[in-house]
Amino acid sequence: MSSVAETRAFEAEVSQVLHLVTHSLYSHKEIFLRELISNASDACDKLRFAALSDASLTADDAELRIEITVDRDARTLTIRDNGIGMGRDEVVENIGTIARSGTRKFLESLSGDARKDTQLIGQFGVGFYSAFIVADKVTLVTRKAGAPAGEGVRWESAGSGQYTLETVEAPQRGTTVTLHLKADEGEFLDNWKLRELIKRYSDHVAFPIRLPVQKDGKPTDEFETVNHAAALWTRPKSELKDEDYQAFYKSLSHDFNDALAWTHNRVEGSQSYTLLLYVPEKPPFDAVFSGRDERHGLKLYIRRVFIMDASEQLLPNYLRFVRGVVDSDDLPLNVSREILQDNRLVAQIRSACVKRTLDLLEKLAKDAPEKFQQFTNAFGNVLKEGIAEDGANRERIAKLLRFASTHGEGADKNVSLDDYIGRMQAGQDAIWYITADSHAAAKGSPQIEALRAKGIEVLLLSDRIDEWMIGYLGEYAGKKLRNAAKGDLDLGQADEEARKKVEAAAQPLLKKLADLLGARVGEVRVSHRLVDSPSCLVLGEHDMALHMQRLLREAGHDMPGGEPILEINPAHPLVRQLEAESDETRAADLGQLLFEEAQLAAGDQLDDPAAFIARVNRLLHA
Repeated sequence: MSSVAETRAFEAEVSQVLHLVTHSLYSHKEIFLRELISNASDACDKLRFAALSDASLTADDAELRIEITVDRDARTLTIRDNGIGMGRDEVVENIGTIARSGTRKFLESLSGDARKDTQLIGQFGVGFYSAFIVADKVTLVTRKAGAPAGEGVRWESAGSGQYTLETVEAPQRGTTVTLHLKADEGEFLDNWKLRELIKRYSDHVAFPIRLPVQKDGKPTDEFETVNHAAALWTRPKSELKDEDYQAFYKSLSHDFNDALAWTHNRVEGSQSYTLLLYVPEKPPFDAVFSGRDERHGLKLYIRRVFIMDASEQLLPNYLRFVRGVVDSDDLPLNVSREILQDNRLVAQIRSACVKRTLDLLEKLAKDAPEKFQQFTNAFGNVLKEGIAEDGANRERIAKLLRFASTHGEGADKNVSLDDYIGRMQAGQDAIWYITADSHAAAKGSPQIEALRAKGIEVLLLSDRIDEWMIGYLGEYAGKKLRNAAKGDLDLGQADEEARKKVEAAAQPLLKKLADLLGARVGEVRVSHRLVDSPSCLVLGEHDMALHMQRLLREAGHDMPGGEPILEINPAHPLVRQLEAESDETRAADLGQLLFEEAQLAAGDQLDDPAAFIARVNRLLHA
């Protein structure tokens, strides 16, 4: 029985992705087979789980498998599974649209550069659409497990912007995908080529992948399994090579890049479980665009049965970049997300996942610093969230963080807190840092001039998360962290008597500036921070940096708190000019300019940029 075929248009984003897949991924075309086999494996996993509560779903065909056949005359390649299958609505949802996967943001991020776009698509995971790399038409026939034979669905498209959909008779459950190969893709009709690709990309798949037995160079009706057909993480580490781990990672994550590092552990004891955790080279697509709300990094298995994507239960948010599997022998097969949240065994597994991940990162930092620098560039800011979120591991996380510094090279974040402590000067009792909204602004902060003049290293923190993160990291290894732009700064540059003399001499000027600026400042005082600059703004120990206050105000948040302190350098020519200025208008302009320069250097926003420009112009042309 077959219904009249209905023609539908792809959503706009799908059409764009199909075009990119077809035209940008030519050098990676063989991954289409990995993607389609991975989809088939997922379908088998889902049916195996569903059958735990309804054995009738597999009663007619209990051996889950994936079969691949070719028809040389018709130039077709067919991948068939007897997994969960799909109903009509599921076909439309899963294949007709991918907007819910963040596709629009993905497309907006493309540059037009084919090589860069290819890398992005690799992070995105092309999935089913990769079939169009080698096929000019794709036909899919599927039937949901438990549905009658008359409820099969046939989907077909040439990848040109539309597809047809009809109800058909489907004697067997599962999904069959038939690729009508392009004229120059005949290599994928060769049995040896298919075997080689399966061994390279899908040997770890936990279900048999079968090809027809060849006799006299021709396929027979008999099938043979060509993969290990055992979950990779259950196999002994001694028989696994790096290539095996990397192939499994790529299938698991749909990433073209290799994993940066991984850890594979079997735990035996009061409870038994296996962990296989990967750190990617680059942020996967879902981590880039889904952020903290939707995470699919870790898959939970129970006795080799896939249960769910359970990242939030098995890893904290700050480790959301980790990919991998957790396979428990002791959790109940009918476990739910609600049960996971309160389960004592899950809490132990979660703790183990955190420990193993931090162990892996520490080993990477010690043994492969170049790789660890890659990690820092990709995920350093995500890891910083752990300083606030994971008090129990705060010291371990802090040890892994890397920063730019006045003793480092350029904007590279390669200085650890241990590096800093190892370079501290005799008698120095604090780790000094400055926060700003860019590396250049941090490096040029007037508040660190005295520290630099004395050769004291300053960490330059310019990521948006830094101001928030550092509030939770009061000290490290017994050393307090101090912001050079907050509170009092006394480095003993001059003796007490000389300081008092300078401050006393500046009192009339300080009063003059305080009167001029009024409520815009909490206080005007002589600075012990400044060497080359005329002025700077200083905050209270617990006040938020001005550049962060500005960002939060722009986001609609009220920012209570006291006004900043204006510090001046009495020896600077501009300050001396103000002190000697008899013209009240020019003196007012100079005083305002000292404050506004300090505002800009601190990352704050001027209240009236036009007035500032007019003031500068008047002073320049006077």
